[in-house]
Amino acid sequence: MALDPEAYTGLAGFRSALRRFLAASEVLCRDGGITPQQYQAMIAIKTRPTESMAIKDLAQQLLLTHHATVQLVDRLCKAGLVVRAPSESDRRSVLVSITDRGEEMLDELATRHLREMLRHEPELTDSLKRLRALKR
Repeated sequence: MALDPEAYTGLAGFRSALRRFLAASEVLCRDGGITPQQYQAMIAIKTRPTESMAIKDLAQQLLLTHHATVQLVDRLCKAGLVVRAPSESDRRSVLVSITDRGEEMLDELATRHLREMLRHEPELTDSLKRLRALKR
């Protein structure tokens, strides 16, 4: 069964807007002095209900191996953006939290990302509306 041409238009528009946002995000992160992956890690830690996040949970959220996540956290620690501490409840677990410096950087970068995301909202919304209409 072939897809309706509108489906291709919707998919192409969504993917295009998403890719433009991601390209802009890369520039924003690099201008801010971190990598997009470091930004994503800090966002993941920030959105945890608790102040810190276990490295194993961070690895799961970022879809990375434990080893790659440890290396990522090492770089964030070296930059002074996060700190690690052993878990009090599980000696095998290491917790990561954002420092005050990290909070300031994250707030600035998140504000810029939000502006950029809203700039792409019309195309994303239009594409999703096209796709949703095909579902009916």
